[in-house]
Amino acid sequence: MTRKICSIYLGCQPYNVGLEYQRQAKNFVLQGIWDAVFLIIEHPPVITIGMHGGDTHLLVTDDWLKIHHVDLFHTNRGGDITCHNPGQLICYPIINLKKWNTDVHWYVQQIEESIIRTLKRLGITAGRKALYSGVWVGNKKIAAVGIGVKHWITYHGIALNVCNDLELFSHIIPCGITDFGVTNLRELHCHMSAETVVPLMQDGFISVFPHDTYSNFTYWGDLYGTKNFRKTEMAGTACL
Repeated sequence: MTRKICSIYLGCQPYNVGLEYQRQAKNFVLQGIWDAVFLIIEHPPVITIGMHGGDTHLLVTDDWLKIHHVDLFHTNRGGDITCHNPGQLICYPIINLKKWNTDVHWYVQQIEESIIRTLKRLGITAGRKALYSGVWVGNKKIAAVGIGVKHWITYHGIALNVCNDLELFSHIIPCGITDFGVTNLRELHCHMSAETVVPLMQDGFISVFPHDTYSNFTYWGDLYGTKNFRKTEMAGTACL
C-alpha cells in the first residue's frame, strides 16, 4: 500500500479561509490525489467553540469581541473553547485514516506525539497529562487538540503556541479547564518566530505517519498534481 503525503505552510489567514482550505484538502484526499495533507496556518485573533463546548466558558461579550476585532466561530470539531492568534501554529491534518489506522484514539496520540517530538528538538520536555488531551509542559498546556473525523477522513487538528499573545486566553476558560494554565515557547525562553518553527512541525508530523512519498509545497496550486513528489524513506514507525 502506497501512502502519499504532503504539507504546506499557508501563512496567516482568516479562520473561515482555513476552513475552505480544509474542505479543498479533503477533496484531494477523497480523490486519492493525496492520502494525507498537513495544512499549517496561523489565524488572526479568533475564538472557536467546539461541539462539546458552549458560551459558558466565553468570558467576554459580543461588544467586546467587536471592539477588539476578535472573531467568534462555533465549529464542528470536538472539544470545548479555545483561541487562535498570530504566533500560534495550527496544523490541520487532513488524513485518510484507512491508510494508517482506523482508530481515533491512536490518531490523537499521533498528532500529540508529533508536537512532543517538535518540542524535544527545541530542548523542551513536553508530554501528555492524564485525563486531558493536548501537549503539556508541566501543568501548562502548550498545544491544544480539537479534531473531527468523518468517514475516516480527519479535519481540524492541533494548535501549538509559539510566540502568540497569551492574553487572549484570559478571556476564555481554555478547553473548559480551570485548574491549569497555558504557555508558549516564548514564555519558556525559546525565542523563535512561528515561521521558523514550521519546518520542525512538518518534520514532527511526517515522522509519526509512515509514508512512501512526501512533498513540501509553497504554492497551493502545486497540490493538484503529482509531478513534484520526492521519494523518501519511511519517516519512522507509528508510535503505538
